Amino acid sequence: MQRITIRLPEQQLKKIDLMVDFGDFPSASEAIRTAIREFIDQRNDKLLRNLQLMEQMETTSTTSTI
Repeated sequence: MQRITIRLPEQQLKKIDLMVDFGDFPSASEAIRTAIREFIDQRNDKLLRNLQLMEQMETTSTTSTI
């Protein structure tokens, strides 16, 4: 696992710390890793939908020009 450095607004960091304090996550790092995983999953689904739409459009344009 690689280490990166990020800067967060104090409000966001306080909310993350509250989640850790309430036991939602064992650490701030784990909370941030979870948020990043969820973000990637959401964006990945959107990317796949866009790719499928592009394929459909290409198929439609190919068949309509024949």
